Amino acid sequence: MQNILAVTLPFFALVVCGYLAAQRRVLPESAIPGLNAYVLFFALPCMLFRFGASKPLASLVDPMLIAIYLVCGLLVVSITIGLTVRLKAGGPGVDLKNASFGALVAAFPNSGFMGVPLLVALMGESAAGPVIGTILVDILITSTLCIGLAQHQPRQPDSPQVSLGATAWRALKGPLINPLPWAIGLGALWGSTRLPMPSPVSQVIAMMADSASPVALFTIGAVLWRSGQHLHSRTPVNHYLPVALIKLLVHPALVWGVGAIAVTLNAPVSPQGLTVLVLAAALPSASNVSLLAERYGADNGRVARIIMASTILAFGTFTLLAWALGVVAKAAG
Repeated sequence: MQNILAVTLPFFALVVCGYLAAQRRVLPESAIPGLNAYVLFFALPCMLFRFGASKPLASLVDPMLIAIYLVCGLLVVSITIGLTVRLKAGGPGVDLKNASFGALVAAFPNSGFMGVPLLVALMGESAAGPVIGTILVDILITSTLCIGLAQHQPRQPDSPQVSLGATAWRALKGPLINPLPWAIGLGALWGSTRLPMPSPVSQVIAMMADSASPVALFTIGAVLWRSGQHLHSRTPVNHYLPVALIKLLVHPALVWGVGAIAVTLNAPVSPQGLTVLVLAAALPSASNVSLLAERYGADNGRVARIIMASTILAFGTFTLLAWALGVVAKAAG
């Protein structure tokens, strides 16, 4: 347990530092979008490009691991919507739009900002491939599905007709303009050429890639504080805590269970790869889902509280799960 804490504690401590820096106004609120943009459009793409270029394509796209993770993601989306959607007027749940964004926040771990650096630090560079596979699934499939469901609202008599093509385009637009899948693909493409990277370019990529982990974690904390400052509604605990628990407990349990079934069926499942998938599923919810919820007119207060609760609780649940799985932290020896 001690060697796992030696890795996880600094990562979550940086999140706390970002939160306190924003809370104490050491980091101006106006600077938070700039930090977020730097991580999303520069540092993280460079880190993912470097991993993509340094590893064989087969290690980045393991079809069996991707299939396991995809099946579990779809199950989490179905379970969360089924448990939280309001089926009739005056029901205890939320409408389909908010149920869909709750499902997205339950199924989409913070693999980019937190997962890649944390799991690589915990398990070594071999963990990068499976985590990158989860990022592709979540950005290209899970988020597209949930955004599409969120826009599938019953048409009101006085509302304009929205075509299926327009709805599909709005759902697909996010993944298409997200720089992370492009960085992974370009890195894998460059690696396949086996051409040496020009030294100045390689140095710039390395410098920005090395900054990704600390700046991303610090930014998560600042974004969580900002989200809490702009909540204008009181979300009942039973509208957000169960979804956070689905993220932290049900999602990894499903990945472990489906992976175990695949192993009993003699499917080619890498034991280490499956462990990485389980831990990736146990990460807190992705902080950028609150931005998507705000953009599409969902209850951003509820989504922000789910993210906040999952991030606070994840330090304990993730650490305990890593210990239970017998992970020996590489960085700790």
